[in-house]
Amino acid sequence: MGSLIFPPFLQEGDRAIILSPSSKIDKSFLKGACKRLKFWGLEVVFAKHAGSSNGTYAGSIRQRLEDLQEAMDDEEAKVIFCSRGGYGAVHLVGKLDFTKFRQHPKWLVGFSDITALHNLFQQNGFASLHAPMARHLTVEPENDFCTLALKDMLFGRSFGGIRTFSYVCPRHKLNRKGEAKGVLRGGNLSVFYGLRGTPYDIPAEGTILFIEDVGERPHAVERMMYNLKLGGVLDKLSGLIIGQFTEYREDKSLGKDLYGALADLMKEYDYPVSFGFPVGHVSRNLPLINGAAVTLEVGKKEVKLSFNTERE
Repeated sequence: MGSLIFPPFLQEGDRAIILSPSSKIDKSFLKGACKRLKFWGLEVVFAKHAGSSNGTYAGSIRQRLEDLQEAMDDEEAKVIFCSRGGYGAVHLVGKLDFTKFRQHPKWLVGFSDITALHNLFQQNGFASLHAPMARHLTVEPENDFCTLALKDMLFGRSFGGIRTFSYVCPRHKLNRKGEAKGVLRGGNLSVFYGLRGTPYDIPAEGTILFIEDVGERPHAVERMMYNLKLGGVLDKLSGLIIGQFTEYREDKSLGKDLYGALADLMKEYDYPVSFGFPVGHVSRNLPLINGAAVTLEVGKKEVKLSFNTERE
């Protein structure tokens, strides 16, 4: 399975559209993200309802759908920044028209609930960026590693002006060593799980899957992973990256901690597995290209995830 279509990399002066496809957001974070993107040399445009409120959502379904469709259709825009996650992106899946987007593709940026949109974009053949959003761009310093990595990815600079780059992370005691090549896909486990069995499910064959979540009790995480096991997904993967699971209480329901339970579940598979990878609802949330061809090397002392962003 080949990597997906990469939208064009950005140049200074390009248009960035900030919108809110899920939950409502504090407008101070919209202002902060705007300031950071302008500092990068981008023209920043707010979608009409980016700062709106309708219950817990950033506008009605119609309003959020209108904002995203207009952003996708904008011939001048090169990137769509989702302001935050929360819940609500699934309302838009299946209702968007990619006709004009295919003529003028652009990067979609976000994580958490935005996983639903990442799956949608992948189903339509396009890579996207699982990456920090408005709050991170507002509160983290200018030299924040993840912020700079996001900028480098969007501008095609990678880490030194080359099209192949890597993240290197410390080992975890539960890691399964090995090397695998595949297409990187994934995101928030709960959101990904909610799209299982639909046309927007992630294809397992040839995939290096990464997962993270926030506020999910350990037994709920294990239940979702058993769905992937019993559904044949785990059998077909080329590799697995288990990211950060945060803001939950260890309730001892599994008889061991969450990572330990997941390690037991993964024992029967022979591909590399990385635990504790820095992706998720944490300050060190490494930008990952959903749909990129990657190599995962889980070694004795470190984990290396290498991206190849060359266009074929």
